[in-house]
Amino acid sequence: MSGTQSSQDRTPTENADVCVVGAGPAGALVADRLASAGHEVVVLEAGPRFDPEEREERMETHLRPGDDTPIWGMGGPRDAYTSAGDRFYPLNAARVKGVGGSTLHWQGMVMRMHEQDFRLDSAVGVAEDWPIDYDDLQPYYAAAEAALGVAGASDNPFAPPREEPHPLPAFPPSHSDSLFADACEELGIATHSVPNARNSEPTEEAGACVGYGTCRPVCPSGAKYDATRHVDSAQEQGARVIDEVPVQRLDHDDAGDRVTAAVYVTPEGEEYRQEADEFVLAAGGVETPRLLLLSESEQYPDGLANSSGAVGRYFMDHLFAGAGGRLDQRTRQKHVGFNTTESHQFYDREDASRGAIKLEFLNYAGPAPADIAMGAEQFGDDLLDQVREGYGNHIAMGALVEQFPRAENRITLDRSRTDDHGNPVPEVVWSLDERTRRTIERANEIQRAVLEELGADIEWVVGPDSTGPAYHHMGTTRMGADPESSVVDTDLRTHDLGNLTIAGSSVFVTGGAMNPTLTIAALALKAADAIDARL
Repeated sequence: MSGTQSSQDRTPTENADVCVVGAGPAGALVADRLASAGHEVVVLEAGPRFDPEEREERMETHLRPGDDTPIWGMGGPRDAYTSAGDRFYPLNAARVKGVGGSTLHWQGMVMRMHEQDFRLDSAVGVAEDWPIDYDDLQPYYAAAEAALGVAGASDNPFAPPREEPHPLPAFPPSHSDSLFADACEELGIATHSVPNARNSEPTEEAGACVGYGTCRPVCPSGAKYDATRHVDSAQEQGARVIDEVPVQRLDHDDAGDRVTAAVYVTPEGEEYRQEADEFVLAAGGVETPRLLLLSESEQYPDGLANSSGAVGRYFMDHLFAGAGGRLDQRTRQKHVGFNTTESHQFYDREDASRGAIKLEFLNYAGPAPADIAMGAEQFGDDLLDQVREGYGNHIAMGALVEQFPRAENRITLDRSRTDDHGNPVPEVVWSLDERTRRTIERANEIQRAVLEELGADIEWVVGPDSTGPAYHHMGTTRMGADPESSVVDTDLRTHDLGNLTIAGSSVFVTGGAMNPTLTIAALALKAADAIDARL
């Protein structure tokens, strides 16, 4: 794989209205909205522009046994990090630096946060309330679903109110979903469809999903949404996107009131300053606080926009809880590479004893036939027998579990180790609290009950001691009304600098248990409207 389509001219854009740092979903949506409004927009992206014609080759590399080639080029000095705290955090396992960001390899599930997620302190006396509520974000949720082309049935009885159906029809339930449905009905557990940012029918942007089943780490058909759609749209509206230019720091004026330039480096080692009237930092929940910390100055000795001390703190992720095994019947696992059924019945919290739980009925437990065949040493009838024995009767449930914000979980700088430009690498300080452990245990209880009702032979359980992250980096530049305890206001503009906006999941006050991308998109569109009004 050659891997990239590089920009040729990486010199700064003159007279830019807006400079966006990061070309993932948040940065792409902001750039597209502001370019469409007639503003001069430049996007600086640390990673390359990948060639979309190589998607099938990336899928083949992923499927090839023994090939550990990073599908999206992560690793090495550029992406170095350290991890501290009670739990090791495998940061590079799910990051992508490049045009499109994490949407190049995400699974594509997009659901709205619940009303209770925005008011946890008021509702159950834990964590903090957001300075906005669901009603404030509802119209932007609708706009985000339209932008991402979400397929859904709008059939979730536990979801917050909607103003209209999803843009595309939902994917039908899988065969294994029907098996789960019978067991859940016996146990009184309500199930419903999963909204997905992938085409259930052809659109102008792409054809319908054809079921390759490799959604994570690569969709070879392009039916799943990725942020290059809005990057391309922004460019069509006049925006300029410069790839492979990692921003080293943000400079500010003498008063410390406004950002004056984003300082970036080209692959040839040339350093440039991109000036603009407004700056948008959309580099993800780890690199965003890292860049602010790297931009320390006399006025901001603890990092830019960090008068509150909250930059990097309150790092949250979702935890995985799961259980699985085998049934004495065909489950047709791996026919679908994403979830089509879930349950939010155990999502809202009755009190402060546990966090939210989003139950998932997995369509991808066990190996695929190709996995078995390519890893086998037998051929002919022996290989066929091995495939028949190893495939088709696996079944599993998963869950996303909420982690509440705690100041000690944070992103900071490890000054003992540097990246390829001599900057301190990010250090992830991460641990689990007892409330999160209890929530995982509760999810496991429900999963065991369903699998036992099915008559499954349970072979594995992922509980509190074996759990891992969902790689949803949240909370490190939190939103708030009080500048002494938060980093950005309700328009995502920093309290300290009047022309610096932060877009992405780092502004989340709490994380709920929902996949965050739809909320990222809704907040990005809200922030773009505020910037447009200021320009």
